[in-house]
Amino acid sequence: MAAHEITPEEQAELHKALYDALNPLASAIRSRQTGLSAERMWDASPVDVALSVLAAWKVVDGEVKRLTERAATTAGSYGASYEQLGAVWGITRQGARKKWPDAVRRPAPTSAGRSTLALFGGTAELVQSPAGGWGWTGRGADGASGTAADGEAPYATAEEAAAHAGAFLKEHALGTGSPSQ
Repeated sequence: MAAHEITPEEQAELHKALYDALNPLASAIRSRQTGLSAERMWDASPVDVALSVLAAWKVVDGEVKRLTERAATTAGSYGASYEQLGAVWGITRQGARKKWPDAVRRPAPTSAGRSTLALFGGTAELVQSPAGGWGWTGRGADGASGTAADGEAPYATAEEAAAHAGAFLKEHALGTGSPSQ
């Protein structure tokens, strides 16, 4: 028996607890649908009784789905993977990702965010945009300011942005005789 399976005794207790919780809900639904008081609930037609029970199970099913999503998200916030969520639910990692798409927070790549590049007496800050692209702003040793060309984050990788920032810093190093000033 897998750790998350339950014993026959636990199954019987769960069955009883669910029916004990369901009966008042089904009675309230039946009373609203038929106009009969709770004391006269069995005076309704068998179809109305059965439909009120079905309606109550639908309400319970919706609440169980909501609580299940909350449990998956909580597990994900503590570090559970989609593989682990799927294993507990009896589905694949991909199935768990589809069922609870926001349950697991994906760690940001180690190069994400900001970093500083210091070369040739100047500095440049590499910045990742929310869309994932990279840009840079810098100040050369000669005091010249520069920024990534063509938009906020025109480079696909941090390395590409660093290469362009490095070229700018080299061009604006002191004593290089750079033509642009």
